[in-house]
Amino acid sequence: MQRINIKPLSVNEAFKGRKFKTDKYHTFQKMMLLSLKPMAVPEGNIYLEITFGFSSKGSDIDNCLKQTIDCLSKKLGFNDNRIYKLSALKVIVPKGSEFIEFTISPLV
Repeated sequence: MQRINIKPLSVNEAFKGRKFKTDKYHTFQKMMLLSLKPMAVPEGNIYLEITFGFSSKGSDIDNCLKQTIDCLSKKLGFNDNRIYKLSALKVIVPKGSEFIEFTISPLV
């Protein structure tokens, strides 16, 4: 399991309209790529478990999935179309303690 102490970025904060990434997205991506530790990703179909630590109860769990998965696949060198099972959990944490935690395992 790996934990990254970064605030999850919503899709609304990530894109301008449909095609343009915002400055917040570029900053988020840079921080994610710098924070992620190298790890072996299993071959074949995979199961991704993600926990988002939000400081706001109003945060939507699904708004953070795309940009988080895109960063994981870019840094760890796998095609995200190999994700056949996805589990996402939302937990509420104090402001300033936001995080993203994930596990990648073979799909059994």
